[in-house]
Amino acid sequence: MSAPRLATNPVEDALRARRSAVVGFDFPIGVPSPYAAKCGIASFLELLPQLGWKEWRDFFTPADAPDEITLHRPFYPRTAKKGSAHQHLVDGLGVASMNELRRLCELGRHGRGPAEVLFWTLGPKQVGKAAIAGWREILIPARREIRLWPFEGSLEELVTGRGVVVCETYPAEFYGHFGIGAAKAAADARVVAAPSVTAACADLGIEVDQRLAVEIGRGFASEDAYDAFVGLIGMINVILGNRPAAPGLDPGLLQVEGWILGQE
Repeated sequence: MSAPRLATNPVEDALRARRSAVVGFDFPIGVPSPYAAKCGIASFLELLPQLGWKEWRDFFTPADAPDEITLHRPFYPRTAKKGSAHQHLVDGLGVASMNELRRLCELGRHGRGPAEVLFWTLGPKQVGKAAIAGWREILIPARREIRLWPFEGSLEELVTGRGVVVCETYPAEFYGHFGIGAAKAAADARVVAAPSVTAACADLGIEVDQRLAVEIGRGFASEDAYDAFVGLIGMINVILGNRPAAPGLDPGLLQVEGWILGQE
């Protein structure tokens, strides 16, 4: 991680002036390009307000059986049933492989395996249920009050305006940014990482009060609390300009798939 910049940048200036706020959520925001192409969707922003209505009325209800999977009802399975398989999604959505149902930011990279497919809702790695809840209960109801990165502009463009900017974060992506490793499930591993977390806070100019210092030192009370804090300092690191928010990708791809903040 590079040292904090001596001069502030427009993003930091806007946040310090409290003209805007950045909120990160650990659930997918965007859809795979091959799926969008099959649906005739040119952007995630075009799709979002349609979900739950008319031909999309069953979108948020996971299919109970393979023959219920359609482009307008892509999540599967509704409950854990013997025989539920990834191949059912591949066949039901008419793609060649599960990788066609992964966004570019979800493919395996640098020793990290691929993320679970957006539409799969079974098992410890699944993100489908989080996406359903996040889109239906947060993004859609708040759509007029928020701006979605990167769909509505660069981080600098959005944050230097006013209001709340919502982005997708993935705490595991930030572990490597601070050299704290990805072994977070066990409390003792989080305790081992505590000095690195404290050093990262110091490098970023984050003032840690006594209660927070105790939490960091003991590895936090839970994995979720640890994830949330690492996610927060990872976002600050990007906002300070120490890492790019996103690599230089095709704008058309970003409009459909979005991106994970700070991922190369």
